[in-house]
Amino acid sequence: MDTLEPALAEQVIEASEAVADGHAVVYPTETVYGLGAHALTPETVSHVFEIKTRDRSNPLSMGVDSVDAAFEHTTPSPREKRFMREFLPGPVTVVTQRAESVPDILTAGSERVGIRVPDHPVATALLARTGPLTATSANKSGSGSVCRLEHLDEAVRDAVGDVIDTGEAPGTESTVVDPGREVIHRRGVGADAIESWLDNHEADSG
Repeated sequence: MDTLEPALAEQVIEASEAVADGHAVVYPTETVYGLGAHALTPETVSHVFEIKTRDRSNPLSMGVDSVDAAFEHTTPSPREKRFMREFLPGPVTVVTQRAESVPDILTAGSERVGIRVPDHPVATALLARTGPLTATSANKSGSGSVCRLEHLDEAVRDAVGDVIDTGEAPGTESTVVDPGREVIHRRGVGADAIESWLDNHEADSG
């Protein structure tokens, strides 16, 4: 927070208060604008599904402010930990084993959860204040991701408690990877480097 301009810091405070009151918020990342609500509370996660009109069988990812915070809510293997230390923070969604704190609704019942540690000062500041938030693009399912807030669907804007405006987002997609199973689910930023890492680092034994 100390590194943010006062106006941005105030936006972060207001958004964190909205999250604390049970609302979802729109926040910037180094990829696109995200839709965040408290990720460990089933009711607020459910609200995100409703806002996006997203099928409950399609899991949401979880954003945290640091790799250490990610470890508090996951149980990654040693190799997965090395991978996370190498590529996070950054535009990568890492799929790993969830801990008991992560609700079923977030993962659609899967024992694995996608983790994002954004490389964006405003997102980091917000997550440091709120704890884990849902990490999903701030759009209706089936619509394009939001890079400019003037393109934010009015129904989404009306449904959230606050919107943090930092101007245009880059519009890139994160790479989604399960390093434990050596699967790249979606190629995005840095996919070649991730593929090279997977090829050159041995899997965990056993």
